[in-house]
Amino acid sequence: MKSNFPRAEDIYLFHTGKLCKSYNMMGAHVTQKNKTQGVRFTVWAPHAKAVSVVGNFNCWNGNAHPMKKLENSNLWQIFIPELGEGELYKYHITTQQGQITYKADPYAFFSEHRPKSASIVCDLSTYQWRDQLWWQKQKKNAVYEEPMLIYEVHLGSWKHKENGAFLTYREFAEELLDYVVEMGYTHIQLLPVCEYPYDGSWGYQVTGFFAVTSRYGTPQDFMYLIDRCHQRGIGVILDWVPAHFCKDEHGLISFDGTNLYEKEEMGGWGTMKFDFSKPEVRSFLISNAIFWLDMFHIDGLRVDAVSSMLYLDYDKKPGEWTPNKYGGNGDLEAIDFLKQLNETVFAHFPNALMIAEESTAWPLVTAPAHSGGLGFNYKWNMGWMNDVLNYMEIDPYFRKGSHKLLTFSFMYAFSENFILPISHDEVVHGKKSLIEKMPGDYWQKFANLRVFWAYTLTHPGKKLLFMGQDFAQFIEWRFNEELEWFLLKFPMHRKFHNYVKELNLFYKQEKALWEIDHGWEGYQWIDCHNAEQSIISFFRKGKNKGDIIIVLCNFTPQCYDKYRIGVPLLCSYQEVFNSDLEKYGGTDKKNKKILKAEPVPYHNQPYSVVIKVPSLSAVLLKPKIRYRKNKGSVNTL
Repeated sequence: MKSNFPRAEDIYLFHTGKLCKSYNMMGAHVTQKNKTQGVRFTVWAPHAKAVSVVGNFNCWNGNAHPMKKLENSNLWQIFIPELGEGELYKYHITTQQGQITYKADPYAFFSEHRPKSASIVCDLSTYQWRDQLWWQKQKKNAVYEEPMLIYEVHLGSWKHKENGAFLTYREFAEELLDYVVEMGYTHIQLLPVCEYPYDGSWGYQVTGFFAVTSRYGTPQDFMYLIDRCHQRGIGVILDWVPAHFCKDEHGLISFDGTNLYEKEEMGGWGTMKFDFSKPEVRSFLISNAIFWLDMFHIDGLRVDAVSSMLYLDYDKKPGEWTPNKYGGNGDLEAIDFLKQLNETVFAHFPNALMIAEESTAWPLVTAPAHSGGLGFNYKWNMGWMNDVLNYMEIDPYFRKGSHKLLTFSFMYAFSENFILPISHDEVVHGKKSLIEKMPGDYWQKFANLRVFWAYTLTHPGKKLLFMGQDFAQFIEWRFNEELEWFLLKFPMHRKFHNYVKELNLFYKQEKALWEIDHGWEGYQWIDCHNAEQSIISFFRKGKNKGDIIIVLCNFTPQCYDKYRIGVPLLCSYQEVFNSDLEKYGGTDKKNKKILKAEPVPYHNQPYSVVIKVPSLSAVLLKPKIRYRKNKGSVNTL
C-alpha cells in the first residue's frame, strides 16, 4: 500500500482550478504513514475556525481528532492510524462565529443509505476490471459514424423485487442488461446516481458527487454493473448535474460557515448554483467528471441543465440579475468552466461522450472550445422533440395546418451534433405518456406511435428513448413505482414492443440510417411539401454509393393503393420495413412485390415508383443494386 499524501504541486493546481484528479488528494484514503496503515483525511474549508474528523471510532467526539491546516494552503488534513474501509465519518466544523456543523465529505466515495448521511471510507482500487476488449474496440470506433440508440433508465422504478424492494446493481447487471441487449439498444443512460437524499428529486439534487448512491449497493457493485455492460457491448452514460446542488444541511451548503461552493440560490428548483469563479470549485467539478470516466469506466456524461448555467437571467425576472461586463446575459464564468471541462475531458478521454442538455439556440454548443464553441460533442435536440410531439398530439384531420412542425428541424438539423431525446421529462407532470399523447381510438393511438418511432429512427441524429415507452405504457412515469410490465400480456402492447425491438435492430444494421448523421451528405428530401396529405418522404444515405434507405411517413388514417414517389436510381426497390404489418398491430397492407423504378421524373428525382401506403404508417424501401468491379457504377440486379 503506497503513501499518497498531497504533493505541493497538486495543492497548487487545486487552488488554481487545474487539478483534474483532485479525488486522489482530497477526501478519505486508506493509506500508510511510517509503515502504519490508516486513513488520511483532507478537506477544503478555508474559512473554518477548526475542523476535526468524527465517527464511531471516536464516539463522534469533536475534540478527539483535530485536523491541521496545511502550510500555504486552505486544506485541512489528518492521518488517523488503524482505521480502514467501512468506517463511518463526518467533518466536525467550527465556523468563525463559533457554530458547530457536521458535514459529509464532499469527496466521499460512499455514503450511508438515506435518511442517514455519514460518509463511509471506501477503497475503489480493489475492483478488478474485465472490460479491456470494450476499450480496445472503442479506440477504433468513430463515434459520429456509429449507431447510437440510448435507453434512458431510472434504476429505482425500472423493476422491483417481488417484495417491492429495489433491485441491486448486480441484479441490474443481469436483468436490465438482458433486456437492453434483446431490444437492440446500444447504450443505457442512467438518471443521476450520485448520492442524493430525496427520492422525489430523481437524483437531480445531489449531496455526494463522488459517491454512487447506496440505494442499490456498493461502489464495487456499481463497477460490476458497468463492467458487465461493456462485456456485453453496451455503453454507459451518466446523467451528471454540475449546475446546482441541494440545500440539505449535511451537504455542500455553507460548508465552512460561508458560501464556499455556492454562488446564489436557484429559485425554480430550490437549490444552490455553483460558484464557477472559484478555482477550487472548478477543480472539484472537473475532477468529478473525470472521476466517473476514470474510476468507474463510464463512457460519457449527459450534462444536465446547461441552459441554467449559461444565462445570468435564467429563471429570473427583470431587476433580479446583473448583465456581464459586455452588457449581455451570458454567464462568462460558467461559459469558461464548460469550455475547460470539455477540453480537460477530451484531453484524457478522447472517445468520451459529452452531451449537453441545452434547450435554447445558444450557438456552437458542439463546436470545439478552441474555435469558440462550448466543446461538447453532442447536444439534445429539444426543438425537434417539442415540435414533433406537438405535431403528433394534433388530430390527423388538422395536421396539414401544422406540417412545418415535421420539417422545421431541417433548418438547423446539422448546425450541431444532435441526439433526438424522448426522455423522462416528456412523460411526467401531466404531459402524458407517449401512447396517451397520440390522438384517435385505441388502434389509431398505436398506429400513430409506430409511425412516430419510425420517423424518429430515420431522422438524422442519434436517438434516446425513456423506459416504458417501448411497450406503450399508458400511465405517466412514476418514480416510486415499477414499470407496468404486465401490459406485455396484452396483444397490442406485446406487438408494439416487438415492433420497437425489430425497428431498433433494423436501424443498427442499416448504415444509411447513422453513418452520416451530421451533414446533408447523408440526407435528401424527396417531398417535404405534401401538407395536404400529411405525408413526408426522404432518403438516408451511407458512405457507399447506392447505400440508401427511402422513407415515407403517412400521418393520416387515409391509405393509398397507388402513390407515386420519386427515387434517385433506375433499379428495382424492395420494401424492407413497414410499420403496418399485422405482427406489429397493423392492417398488413404491404408492398409484397419488387417495385421497378420507371423513367418518370417525380419529386425532383429522375425516376419514380408506385407503392401502397397504409394509413398512419411508415414504409421503408431499399434499392436492389450491385456494383461493377473497379468501375463504381450501379447495375440493376
